[in-house]
Amino acid sequence: MPKGKVSGLSKAAQSGCMSSKRNRVIGMPAPYLRRIWLEPSRIADRAAYPFCLPFLQDEFELSFDRAITIIVGENGTGKSTLLEGIAVFAGFDEAGGGKGYRPVDHSNAIEVMGGDLSEALRASWLPKITNGWVFRAESFFSVARYLDEVGQGTKNGPPDFLSHSHGEGFLRFFEERCQRQGIFIFDEPESALSPARQMEFLKLMRRMEESTICQVVMATHSPMLMAYPNARLLRLSKYGLEPVTVEQTDHYKVMREFCADPAGFVEAAIEE
Repeated sequence: MPKGKVSGLSKAAQSGCMSSKRNRVIGMPAPYLRRIWLEPSRIADRAAYPFCLPFLQDEFELSFDRAITIIVGENGTGKSTLLEGIAVFAGFDEAGGGKGYRPVDHSNAIEVMGGDLSEALRASWLPKITNGWVFRAESFFSVARYLDEVGQGTKNGPPDFLSHSHGEGFLRFFEERCQRQGIFIFDEPESALSPARQMEFLKLMRRMEESTICQVVMATHSPMLMAYPNARLLRLSKYGLEPVTVEQTDHYKVMREFCADPAGFVEAAIEE
């Protein structure tokens, strides 16, 4: 080999090899993100959002011991904020998408999102996975439109997820994105899914689990999704995170009362 020439490969070929190495499947099963915790010394203002949320005490930590972790809790407890923090820490955009995607322009945003939490998080990985996706119902349209724009002029053309019903587009989107190794963050995926479609989503979750290469972290209000077998179900409240069964959740209890007497339940709720 001539002096100074480290490889017979062209720059393009070398770049392709590096990309291949980054995208190759790591021969270890999920979960890859094993633990996150709060580093209090990195919090500039405890009174500022999101650090004012009651569950974000100095000792806050979350361990992942299964491939699928499901977080439940009332509105306002901080579920989405926590998922946004994890997403940004893992290298994703808090609005949704994959690594390197930025489907939403945040430059003029005035709201404070959970991505700020990432600055104070620390994590333990085994090993660190850089692939995956973040799914948020409220930003699905923006992400899908972004993918269509990126796909213009390619061999297969744009994916066109938006020429379907919301739920069908969601499921097709999930099917195409969730067959690869990575960490997948779902924020209330049931928002776009009917009960029948939620059952299809459960089947997708089973395929992801059986692949052994997908880690799922999901927040949901759906008792059907909470009941997924083998998942670690955690309830988030102002006191922190605690393991629960689906039967112990308020969501399940309310739905059980409703199903027992729909008309009576609604009448009582209206009169309260």
